[in-house]
Amino acid sequence: MTSVLYDAPGPGAKRRNIIYTVVFVVLIGLAAWWVLATMDEKNQLDADKWSPFVTDSRVWTTFLLPGLLETLKAAALSLVIALPLGAILGIGRLSDHAWISVPVGVVVEFFRSIPVLIMMVFAHQLFVLFSTIDSEVRPLYAVVTGLVLYNASVIAEIVRSGIQSLPTGQTDAAKAIGMRKGQMMLFVLLPQAVTAMLPALVSQLVVIVKDTALGGAILGFNELLFQVRTITANYGANTIAALTVVALIFILVNFALTSFASWLERRLREGKKSTGAMVDRNVIDAAGGMGAAL
Repeated sequence: MTSVLYDAPGPGAKRRNIIYTVVFVVLIGLAAWWVLATMDEKNQLDADKWSPFVTDSRVWTTFLLPGLLETLKAAALSLVIALPLGAILGIGRLSDHAWISVPVGVVVEFFRSIPVLIMMVFAHQLFVLFSTIDSEVRPLYAVVTGLVLYNASVIAEIVRSGIQSLPTGQTDAAKAIGMRKGQMMLFVLLPQAVTAMLPALVSQLVVIVKDTALGGAILGFNELLFQVRTITANYGANTIAALTVVALIFILVNFALTSFASWLERRLREGKKSTGAMVDRNVIDAAGGMGAAL
């Protein structure tokens, strides 16, 4: 049996696939055994290094939960600012007027080409030199600024790709009833492109949540990963245990985000508000010109 995309495997191919799967599972098991054995030799599996996360609630109330709240605060602020800014930039790139589309394209490609960490550090130095922002909240401002500048440019490409993925008949129908470009974009194209853009937007939200850790590593922002330092300072050399717990928290948060997005996308499609078009994050990166190359 065949399909458009591939030939269905025959008996020989099925046997090979089973062998490959078994070998892969065995290799993964051996790697896991080696990692655990090495950790045990270094006393990283001792109960005293892991028990504080179960027996001492202060680890959570003093370090982990406040760090998680700071992470979510920075991510939420960045998203609230970057989403409308990215939408405006994305629409600007689709403008028929070169004096709008060209400068907007330059801005988008410029900020997509710079690592977000450099923008955070640069923003922090600007705030130190040219603002009166208190030093305690300055890292938050720098992290949000860097995340907004980078992610707004990426969201602009998501918006542009989402609108361009719609069937051309949508634009033709809007023009046929006399809609202006702004009305067509606001009432016809954007509402239908939302579902197509949703997976890529959620993927970018996950990136925002993870990138807040850069501020903790470089700028001393009290986000979730930064709390590993204070935990190990108060509970002994349990860096591996603390990093493992923090990683699990990040996984749970991002899994919740993607699960909610999947539910929302399904509801939108069931409500017949989608054209079936999809925006792939890889397509956006490949179509970005200079930013994708860098």
